[in-house]
Amino acid sequence: MNRSISTLLISFIGLSAFAQANISPARKQDKRVIIMGAKLHIGNGQVIDNGYLIFDKGKITGVGDATLAKLNLTDATMINANGKHVYPGFIAPITNLGLIEYSSVKATLDHTEIGDLNPNVRALIAYNTDSKVPATLRSNGVLMAQITPEGGMLSGSSSVVQLDAWNWEDAAILKDDAQHMNWPVTPVFRSGSGRTAPTQATLKERTQKQVDILDQFFAEAKAYAETEKPEVINTRLAAMKHLFDGTQKLFISADSERDIIAAVKFAKKYGITPILVGGDEAHLVIPFLKENNITVVVKEPHSLPNSTDDDVNMPYKNAGILANAGVDVVMSMHSYWQLRNLPFMAGTVSAWGLDKEKALQIITLNTAKALGIEKTAGSLETGKDATLFISTGDALDMKTNRVEQAFIQGRDINLDNLHKQLDKKFSAKYSSQ
Repeated sequence: MNRSISTLLISFIGLSAFAQANISPARKQDKRVIIMGAKLHIGNGQVIDNGYLIFDKGKITGVGDATLAKLNLTDATMINANGKHVYPGFIAPITNLGLIEYSSVKATLDHTEIGDLNPNVRALIAYNTDSKVPATLRSNGVLMAQITPEGGMLSGSSSVVQLDAWNWEDAAILKDDAQHMNWPVTPVFRSGSGRTAPTQATLKERTQKQVDILDQFFAEAKAYAETEKPEVINTRLAAMKHLFDGTQKLFISADSERDIIAAVKFAKKYGITPILVGGDEAHLVIPFLKENNITVVVKEPHSLPNSTDDDVNMPYKNAGILANAGVDVVMSMHSYWQLRNLPFMAGTVSAWGLDKEKALQIITLNTAKALGIEKTAGSLETGKDATLFISTGDALDMKTNRVEQAFIQGRDINLDNLHKQLDKKFSAKYSSQ
């Protein structure tokens, strides 16, 4: 081992040690908890200004108006939340969280596989519960995520996890909830590289070949799924089986009006109602989306439009336009570190034409429905998991969001994280000077 490699290795080990947050997952709930006096944001559009919420053994057992309640307080932990807010845990869809730790260190990247057709890839088994990133998300109320692979035309299957676990088995809420497809897009060739630009017809022909490959693969996968005992085991085709029986969902990434229509029609051809991811021009095909019952996972609003001809504010408006027209909307943020800002992106949408409680739904109940976990998550309702948090202010407002206490399946989780530790460390340093 030469000196440069040794130095790099020592530096990496030192960085890992420095980044150790020393946060252990919380223990199971062992006592009934009653939260009194808070403003309850149910997650389905309803708000209870002076409410109570009870949970026991990880499940919500009571929700209502505190002024009318007669509660049994025996053997219960009381939390006085007067003047505070209670929200269902926020859910982050379509993310490589836990699949990347240091983007500049190749050995910590496990989000993309080689090849175009990888439906057999499972993101869940690569999910790193020791990552230091989830703790920073929990501090802003993001308590669940859909861990999603990337790359190729068929990237593989995602899984929904809660963000306080010893390992991926403990973390899993719903395993292999969906397959993820990147719809083939005709590239825009820019001259100036010294190469001869391919004609538009050539580019379209290449894209059509990719669509044909997908079509053939889906046809083979459907035939394989309908074969009771295949003579030859094909793991890639077998991984597609649950798309056709309706127990697994299909997320398709497409942005332009033309690609959105083509992608939805492709999925419908195989009896699948897809969920659209991206949808920059989804506002141009609202009747088509409603007719086909399509949910749209929009990108974060703090971005620029794809086209120079678009309204520069369209990324801010897109979610509101769709939601107000009756389309189910979910919000995603690609960058794993930036996911801590997910609630503030929803807050931005609420400032651009969408009701505040509806904006809350795009990161709670709407997301839970899109991921297939609405029976246990997404809102503060009796029988659902006690995955929720208490904030001293509006959780969608960066200025007032202060998550004071959070629970995942009833467990009182640790809200410390590396960012807070560094803040304390250097605040102490400079205050002493």
